[in-house]
Amino acid sequence: MDIETADVTGHDVTTITCVCGNTVSQSGLIQCNSQGIPVYIGANTAIPAGLAKWPEDEDLYTLCPSCGRVYSDAVVEETATAPVAFRVDVAASRIAEAIRAHWQLST
Repeated sequence: MDIETADVTGHDVTTITCVCGNTVSQSGLIQCNSQGIPVYIGANTAIPAGLAKWPEDEDLYTLCPSCGRVYSDAVVEETATAPVAFRVDVAASRIAEAIRAHWQLST
């Protein structure tokens, strides 16, 4: 089985071009946890409904909200490559709710 790999510049997760073609400047990419749920970093504030807590171990991933591919930030930062770690269903209620919550905070 071939591993899908996104394009990335250097060791920077913000430069990922997802396998589907999405980028930060197109439909956006979202920081998420190891389950693919978008996370919230707000210090000393309540976590907005739908979002997950920022992982204490800083084990972060980058989610493409267009196709559900998820990339390990640690792998990108260490190797300057962006293999797809796993996929999530962006239409599933938990993930879809978190994506909506993320975008509401971003606007």
